[in-house]
Amino acid sequence: MLIHPQKSCLLVVDIQEKLAPAIHEKEMLIQNSKWLIEIANILNITIMTSEQYPQGIGRTIDELKEILPKDQYMEKTHFSCMSEPTCHKKVHDSNLEQMVIIGMESHVCVMQTAIQLKQQGLEVYVVADCVSSRNPSDKLYALERMRSCGIHIVTREMVAFEWMQKSGTETFKRISKEYLR
Repeated sequence: MLIHPQKSCLLVVDIQEKLAPAIHEKEMLIQNSKWLIEIANILNITIMTSEQYPQGIGRTIDELKEILPKDQYMEKTHFSCMSEPTCHKKVHDSNLEQMVIIGMESHVCVMQTAIQLKQQGLEVYVVADCVSSRNPSDKLYALERMRSCGIHIVTREMVAFEWMQKSGTETFKRISKEYLR
């Protein structure tokens, strides 16, 4: 299945202040996530952001907070967004069929959210170069497990090109010039 711009949502899972310093290759994760969020904004893709227990782990990192929609934040204490009633409602009320997931930690909140979304009948895409964990092997095995559950493992460029659908448009030219160098 291809990712369709009118049917998909970018779900940003728990890229938070106090967790970020411990994440493997955190700078790459942050830059890749920022890149995809900016493209989603240009293409008017719905974006939702979860924060795991922000009183303890802090809020979404400032570099991303400034480009994320302010009205689409969801606080949670469950590891999976879909186990948290307010998150579950927001996702299902969107009536979107596809969830593209980026975030921290691959083997906990990202994986549990992805598996539950899949179990609830949505198409789920996890962006491999926009997820990470504290331990690289946790990311590796999380991606392997998610793939075995029927979750699509993709890259940020795959997502961007599927959202754009074709070349020759002004939007494609802008994204190509600013992001695909």
